[in-house]
Amino acid sequence: MKVFDQSIRQFIEAACSASPTPGGGSVAAVSAALGASMGSMVASLSTGTRFEKNAAQMNTIIAQIKTAIDEFEQIAKQDMESFRLFMDALKMPKDTDENRAQRSECLQQAAIQAANVPLRLMTQSRDIMALLEKASQIYNKNVISDLGVAVITLDAAIQSAWLTVKINLSSIKNEKTNSNYEKQGMHLLNDAQKIKQSVMNVVMDKIG
Repeated sequence: MKVFDQSIRQFIEAACSASPTPGGGSVAAVSAALGASMGSMVASLSTGTRFEKNAAQMNTIIAQIKTAIDEFEQIAKQDMESFRLFMDALKMPKDTDENRAQRSECLQQAAIQAANVPLRLMTQSRDIMALLEKASQIYNKNVISDLGVAVITLDAAIQSAWLTVKINLSSIKNEKTNSNYEKQGMHLLNDAQKIKQSVMNVVMDKIG
């Protein structure tokens, strides 16, 4: 059963099991979806008569978050597929030079995919955090704490996904690819930290 088709209980039980999937990548994707959903809720509760002038902006936020959550669902699926491809490559024969070369190439392709998938999650999560930050001053103050939950959870998803990237970088032999992924990841981590701090300053100020 797909991760996003499971009940919360089913997913937790699967994550608790001895099976390597769902693993950290899937947990990061679910966390990102949960964080984004809180952002959507905050925007949804910042519409209506009191917030009429902000309706268009809030509706844009809601629509973009819906698209992001769909992407997180695909990422969870692709993360598990990447792990399967890597494990399949490990099992390939290495009894001849040709087989060893083919196995090595498949391992490299699998490792690159396994690093690229969580990088996409990091990018999408950062983008949603930035989207939420732009409207941080005009949300309904009654749900401002939920905005904090949204950015904290999205940041946690980013940090979690980064660990998946890092462990796969150790298997990527191409130095340029490795360096590019490292730079992208660090940039996204730093961006997320800055955005989270900015939003949390607003949240704590409005909570009082």
